[in-house]
Amino acid sequence: MESHLEYGTRAPMKAQPPHRTPATAPRTAPPPSPVERFRRGEDPEWHWLEERDDARVQAFLEATNEESQAWMSPLESLVERLYHGHLARRELAVHGLRTALDHYTYWSETAADADYPVWWRHPNGSPEEASIFLDLQARATAEHHYLELGDMALSPDERWLAWTEDTSGDERFSLYLKALPHGEPRLVLEEIGPELTWAEDNTTLLYTRYDATQRPDSIWRLPLGEGQIGEPSLVLREDDPEFWLGLGKTRSRQWLVLESASKDTSECHLLPALVPQQAPRCFRPREKGVEYGLEHRPGHFYILHNRNAPHFRLDVAEEGDLTPWQPLIDHRHDTTLEDVEAFEWGLAITERDHDEAQVRIRIIEFDAHHDARRDERLPLPESPCSVMLGDVPHFDSRRLRLREESFVMPVRWLEHDLDNDERLVLKSQPIHGNLQPADLCNERIWARAHDGERIPVSVVMRADLAGHPLPTLLYGYGAYGEVLDPWFSVARLELLARGVAFAVAHVRGGGDRGEPWYLAGKLEHKENSFRDFLAARNALVEKGFSDGERIAAYGASAGGLLVGASLNLAPEAFCAAVLDVPFVDVLRTMENPDLPLTTAEYTEWGNPDEADARKRIRAYSPLDNLSPQPYPALFLQGSWHDSRVPYWEPAKLYARLTEMGTARGPILLRTDMAAGHGGASGRFKAWHDNARQDAFILWALGLADKEP
Repeated sequence: MESHLEYGTRAPMKAQPPHRTPATAPRTAPPPSPVERFRRGEDPEWHWLEERDDARVQAFLEATNEESQAWMSPLESLVERLYHGHLARRELAVHGLRTALDHYTYWSETAADADYPVWWRHPNGSPEEASIFLDLQARATAEHHYLELGDMALSPDERWLAWTEDTSGDERFSLYLKALPHGEPRLVLEEIGPELTWAEDNTTLLYTRYDATQRPDSIWRLPLGEGQIGEPSLVLREDDPEFWLGLGKTRSRQWLVLESASKDTSECHLLPALVPQQAPRCFRPREKGVEYGLEHRPGHFYILHNRNAPHFRLDVAEEGDLTPWQPLIDHRHDTTLEDVEAFEWGLAITERDHDEAQVRIRIIEFDAHHDARRDERLPLPESPCSVMLGDVPHFDSRRLRLREESFVMPVRWLEHDLDNDERLVLKSQPIHGNLQPADLCNERIWARAHDGERIPVSVVMRADLAGHPLPTLLYGYGAYGEVLDPWFSVARLELLARGVAFAVAHVRGGGDRGEPWYLAGKLEHKENSFRDFLAARNALVEKGFSDGERIAAYGASAGGLLVGASLNLAPEAFCAAVLDVPFVDVLRTMENPDLPLTTAEYTEWGNPDEADARKRIRAYSPLDNLSPQPYPALFLQGSWHDSRVPYWEPAKLYARLTEMGTARGPILLRTDMAAGHGGASGRFKAWHDNARQDAFILWALGLADKEP
């Protein structure tokens, strides 16, 4: 699923619904609201909504869905125009890039009317016809209303296909195996994690299992014989509730890497990929606050770590002696090392410049003595932009695949030849309709935060409207070190075409300016995130980009916390806000170690068993800081099967704000009863849900009747 969702101050006033009652209409008492119907006087905090098995809970959510649908009904024609406008701008039939493995070439195709892709393969150098080996569209249509692919893994000899899928949205996956080319899918395991990795013996598949809190706490081997599936055996178990297990394989195909990691500490274990029955060997025991990751070239391991290097450094160790680490790239104060990929010829390294808030890919080629004979950074199409290394399965490949995009440049895939530095565009996302990328412009401005820090803010708009204060949608996230590098959105064009500016606040708590930026917005520094978001909003007005009376905010998941806390600090700063699966009941969630994610996130938010941490969380948790203030119009979205942010968090926010009755506009709650944290799995339903949110935003910005 996409990590990015499609996504002020109006003068104090009572916001009106999108239609007015004629003066001659008879006056009748409005029906009781869901809050009035389901009020429990003994529970002023509405915690009873957490009782999933209580029939009143589903009745409450169904009633709020009916209420929001009734309020939105005058906007349904706008929703449909936005939805069909989006479809008209997009190439609906999608053909994925072809990737050649040892024996077959693989690609996906999504039909113009399909929600899910079909996966094909063709034997390399053979006149045989291509064949389908996994049809997700057929599986979704025949069996499930919801379908999310967790992972898909081919055995090294390409004779077995394994995949995990979630059919409810709760992120509990089932494992299927299929003998290629024509074997029937076999359900092997249920209620496991999504990740899969094959050993190089072609008969051993590794996967993760959950504990009671849905934490991947163990890694298991599944042996395969000639058409037979053996009994799983335990490989590694992690007993510390703050650590999760993950698994992978080096591109050299010599080592399986099993990683145990918390939010600030990690530890890697190694298994020989050809002999996965061996016991795993710990590469280096965990050290509190030290994160490290591994890559491998024959003879050497490369260690990306932050031991005495908060922005990370790269060391190298001899494969036969892992103890001494020799420096390869030293720690730098202006750059964070984010990732390293090893090839036969050397390394591709992802670096982030703190001052520019820009990512780059650096190429280092080694000679036979392990000395660098080439060290340079690949060119960028523009700045700011996103650039990342694509799928390059072969260890000896000298042709790199790159994925590039920006706020005004649709996604394109390139092949960069290291031998001659020539670049070939493999594929570009086509855009149809009357608003083309050339008609857009974007700028990077800098806001001044409460403590003097400079906060990057990105703005994209129609070029012909630049220089005028525009109604604006401001987006933010600000947690876990997640980076909001520029991304192109087809759906966003519907807003831009109607004169809306789209802005991104790159607040502290994210990773936009490297590791220090993340550390400055977590734990005891979390309030910086909220202050930065409001500073970004004010800078947009002060620098003439935004109409101060028409700014809406958008936040999803931890971004919902960002927006919710900002609204408590300055409720009149925005005319409306969309909070999608918002993490707003922070203190109560962190007090419950039985919930998924809680114990693993003590290092992100703090452990409320500690008095100082509890005080800090209590001071900003949105539900714990509501007061009778003029909150803006709100669209709250939840999902019944969400295991990350339970449905009751937006539901309780809706109930308490509605009961308070001081908002300047409507408080709407919509709960998807058939989805999880990422929303709908089918692309058409997801796009329609997005159009509904955009219709609410356009109404709040006074543009419901504006056509592109």
